Formats: sequence, C-alpha cells, structure tokens
Amino acid sequence: MKAVIQRVSQASVSVDGKVIGQIGYGYLVLLGVADGDTEKERQLLVRKITEMRICQDENGKTNLSLQDIGGEMLVISQFTLLADCRKGRRPSFIKAGNPDHAKNMYEEFAKDCREIIPKVETGEFGADMKVSLVNDGPFTIVLDTDEL
Repeated sequence: MKAVIQRVSQASVSVDGKVIGQIGYGYLVLLGVADGDTEKERQLLVRKITEMRICQDENGKTNLSLQDIGGEMLVISQFTLLADCRKGRRPSFIKAGNPDHAKNMYEEFAKDCREIIPKVETGEFGADMKVSLVNDGPFTIVLDTDEL
C-alpha cells in the first residue's frame, strides 16, 4: 500500500459537483492499494498515519498526532499511486489492486481509522472526484508499506 499524507487546514472531495466529504484541520490521505496488500499492510499504515506526529504544538514544533489535537481525516482512493513509469511515456498500472480487492481494503482502512480518529470522511471509490485542499505548511509525507 502507498499513501500520500498531506497536513491540511481544510479539504473536501466532490463528485458530480456535490461535496461528499470534507474536513477541517487534519490529514488528507491519498491511498493506493496493490493486489498483494493484506490486512497486515493495512494495519501498519493505519497505525503509522494515526500516530504520526506532524501537527504543531504550542511552540510550533511537529510533536502532536491527529489524536492529540482532535484532528480530522479525509481518505481518497487513488490507484495512480501504483503507477510504474520506468518504461516509455505511458504509466503502467498493472501493480494496482483489482477493483474488488482495492475497494475492500480502502473501506476497511477508513473503518479502522474511524476507530481511532472521530471524524474520518471518504471519497467515492472509482468515481471521478475533484479534491480541494489547503496544504498546511506545506507538509506532505509519502509512505510505502514495502519500505516501512
């Protein structure tokens, strides 16, 4: 699994012009699921992201997690994170998980996060989504379970 985590002051996702998820201060998580990903990778990523201390404390230092500050999370499925661009000019997405597997892992990821973070919003799996955000910092982290 791969994830791009952006610390945001606000973020939202729309489908067909209608906002289906939005948050205030917290993390926007773009999530890519590969075919070989299992519950083990999902749980590792949930723990890493929910415990990640990238929120500022009273001294402006990145010492606090979402749990510490009561932050929110918006999770968006993004298979393009699995793009292989080593050959040619057109990315290959062969590493992306089959849609049924990826959707299940995405939904379970959001469910797992909701057990830890009170407000977790999501996009719509497989939809053409428009994501708006204000990156706070900017602060962006890329995680790959193959490297954790």
